[in-house]
Amino acid sequence: MVRLFAWVALLARNGAPKNIEILVLRHEIAVLRRQVARPKPDWADRAMIAALARLLPGHLRVHRIVTPGTLLTWHRRLIKNERSYPDTTGRPPVPQEIRQLVQQLARQNPRWGHRRIQGELLGLGYRIGAGTVRRILAAAGSCPPRAGLHPLGGSS
Repeated sequence: MVRLFAWVALLARNGAPKNIEILVLRHEIAVLRRQVARPKPDWADRAMIAALARLLPGHLRVHRIVTPGTLLTWHRRLIKNERSYPDTTGRPPVPQEIRQLVQQLARQNPRWGHRRIQGELLGLGYRIGAGTVRRILAAAGSCPPRAGLHPLGGSS
């Protein structure tokens, strides 16, 4: 009998809230069908449900899987995660493999400068700057001859 009265009340309602509720229900069902246990909507599902739920009248929002409290929790978590990201300014570190390759090339070819080593690495498919090669070699304690100078002390 209660269900019959609910259907009669549904027929008496305006069309726009009904359409919005149908969209929310369909999306909730799609989320629930993808999940076996407890629903775990991804960010796109959360955004869709949250956006559509805002359009529902207040008394209909209470019965959704996404309640206003859930929306506030998601928002707090989002804000917390945005502030907890590490500061990623600057260039990424040079991989250890490339550092070892730079040092190996410098050891095997003592007359090569940092620009020549950089060119050889570029030919092997590694994009690395000449200054970075120089810093790697300086940190390792082996500085190759500077570009433009002849290894015997004169100009080229």
